[in-house]
Amino acid sequence: MYYPFVRKALFQLDPERAHEFTFQQLRRITGTPLEALVRQKVPTKPVTCMGLTFKNPLGLAAGLDKDGECIDALGAMGFGSLEIGTVTPRPQPGNDKPRLFRLVDAEGLINRMGFNNLGVDNLVENVKKSPF
Repeated sequence: MYYPFVRKALFQLDPERAHEFTFQQLRRITGTPLEALVRQKVPTKPVTCMGLTFKNPLGLAAGLDKDGECIDALGAMGFGSLEIGTVTPRPQPGNDKPRLFRLVDAEGLINRMGFNNLGVDNLVENVKKSPF
């Protein structure tokens, strides 16, 4: 319902800025009634892998939420699992910008971010705060 409008607006921004803006908004709405805008009802279809049981087979791979800032908002979207990171022992800025490039026709991205993150201590604190 919102996708065409949101996509058009976000594609007006540099891809990294669009990512930052999206995460700002997710942090803002998490735990508020506005969280309903992203909450998805996904059928429960448990899957067990390597001794772990997940509520459904749809998982989010690492790289989207490097610092674990939006665990609960992403969890509300219906993912059966979230892989947070990539994180390094200490904070690091990553590669020089620009470092994220859209391939519009292929509907893809080239990621040359360079593991920019706030470090493992920050990530651990964010994980501790999350009930997901």
